[in-house]
Amino acid sequence: MAEPGKVSVVLVDDSVDVRTLVRMRLEASGSFEVLGEAADGEQAIELVIRHEPELVLLDVSMAAMDGLETLPSILAVRPDTAVVMFSGFSGDHLAMEVRELGALDLIEKSIPLEELPDRLLRSLRGAGAEAVADIPLPPDEDPEELREAGVDVARVEQEILDDHVEGFRELFDRAAIGMATLTVHATIVRANDALADLMSCEPRELVGVDYGRLTGGLGDVLDRHLETLRTSQENVATFEHPIPGLPWATEVRTARVTLVPIRDSVGQMLYVFAQVQDITAQRTAEEELHRTEEKFRLLVAAVEEYAVFMLDARGLVMSWNAGARRIKGYEANEIVGRHFRVFYPEEEQLTGHPERNLEAALRDGSFAEEGWRVRQDGSRFWASVVITPVHDDRGRHIGFAKITRDQTEQRENAENRLEAMAEQARLLAVTAHELRNPTAVIDGSAHALQMSERQMTPEERERFFRGIRSSADRLRRLAADLTAASQLQGGGMHFRAETVSLRELVRSAALRRAAASPAVHVEVDVPDGAVLRADEVRLAQALDNLLDNAVRHGSPPFTVAATVRDDQVELRVTDAGRGAPHELVPRLFDRFATAGATSGTGLGLYLVREIARGHGGDAVYQPPAEDSPTTFVIRFPLDAGDR
Repeated sequence: MAEPGKVSVVLVDDSVDVRTLVRMRLEASGSFEVLGEAADGEQAIELVIRHEPELVLLDVSMAAMDGLETLPSILAVRPDTAVVMFSGFSGDHLAMEVRELGALDLIEKSIPLEELPDRLLRSLRGAGAEAVADIPLPPDEDPEELREAGVDVARVEQEILDDHVEGFRELFDRAAIGMATLTVHATIVRANDALADLMSCEPRELVGVDYGRLTGGLGDVLDRHLETLRTSQENVATFEHPIPGLPWATEVRTARVTLVPIRDSVGQMLYVFAQVQDITAQRTAEEELHRTEEKFRLLVAAVEEYAVFMLDARGLVMSWNAGARRIKGYEANEIVGRHFRVFYPEEEQLTGHPERNLEAALRDGSFAEEGWRVRQDGSRFWASVVITPVHDDRGRHIGFAKITRDQTEQRENAENRLEAMAEQARLLAVTAHELRNPTAVIDGSAHALQMSERQMTPEERERFFRGIRSSADRLRRLAADLTAASQLQGGGMHFRAETVSLRELVRSAALRRAAASPAVHVEVDVPDGAVLRADEVRLAQALDNLLDNAVRHGSPPFTVAATVRDDQVELRVTDAGRGAPHELVPRLFDRFATAGATSGTGLGLYLVREIARGHGGDAVYQPPAEDSPTTFVIRFPLDAGDR
């Protein structure tokens, strides 16, 4: 039981950091006593039964059992307990859904934490809870005192982040493509108008619905993809399903769904972002094209685009055209009379796959598939195959017409397009991840200063301010990297040469790192008096990225050195770490190359190389050895000039 005059609370959230910050803020308000904490729904129900709290603050999306599943169970075992949902999700439709399930209120995690106790007490009072009738609301803080405490900077940062959140929400709601946010168990907690139009309903009708119910019986496919994303570090999954239609609709429509997991700092999946696109027109066009091709291929026996040939009823090759010779590599006298199974990989020959294809064509009137086929020289190609039974004038089956097209290039192009989509989806996911940690540090530090600044020592205050500055610097570097990457994507990065002091360039990079990470010391080794022609801003960005990479993945001591030799400038950043993983080294400077889900955006080293090349040089990696540390080197001419 809670102390007299305090509301007893159980906190339920799968993030330890969130629970810690909320506990501190609630208990510091003097109006609440936290009796227990749970990481998922099952633990929450046990704590409710044990402690019988007056209030449960419940997260929506959790791995084992999410909040929407847990809410009815809590109310069933403890009807007198008030439940307030606390979630990163938002929207009127979700608020309506949780209230219909019995929740007292829905509070977004973007709420300033100093407002949370007041909001909870008002929610409890609005529900008529007698237990809080005599508990005063927390007093308003004095804005002048907060400004004197140096908190205005944190508020400005919060306002900037809130603007970004609102911009994303507006993009989400107005997007022409269907979008939804799902819990890890596929429950829809937010849906835009485009998705609702696709499903022939209103957005509010989708909130609380298991997306598997919208897949036309393919819910198990969705579950398998979600399980793969949850248990691995995969960053995208795609599948197709029929779109539910209105009762009078005759057309079967098809949707392509792209699932992108949003993870926390340790890689745990928090929720899933889904893009849903109607590809019915595309599929209809493809099917129509396929039907048209089937009608005309047999009429153009000499065309080289297709292998067109006849088989007898047993599957022996009876004729051979120019396209067959070009695609499969056999001359007519080398293949006529042989069984067509020689075109299939050995493993498919052993399982009788070629013969089953003929049986299916005879049974169904035709047979079509795509798969690997083998040329005369043993090389493989991806083939689109159509087999059609042929009958004589009296209806007797006399053989098969077989049409094969080499689709290897088209398949590679399709795979490249999917890879590009996956890159975009992954960038969205890792950018969200990279924003989460510095945002949490800024928010938590600001609240700590608000609550306890007067009781802190100068050293403690300085530690919190350093955390805010370091996190802001991390956000600045992320924004700079994303901007530079978009410039490269849009046609190239512009470089403006000016006279640069080599010593000042290197010393400034070390000072910036010291300001961002006071505990990190960077040694500087640079000659006096060296002057070069280069883009100082871009080179500073490259050095910042290399130092950030060394601090994040390496070990001290850290060194930045510069030399000028034979009109060439060489910048070297070293550390005593183990170096990059062996499997990552060949693509270390590629865009989006990372060593795991929590290794950053994969843009830092990519931009280092592009900046070096923009100055007429290059960037290289030197792995650690017995007599040398892990080293990244940028080399370029002393006079890079304007590029």
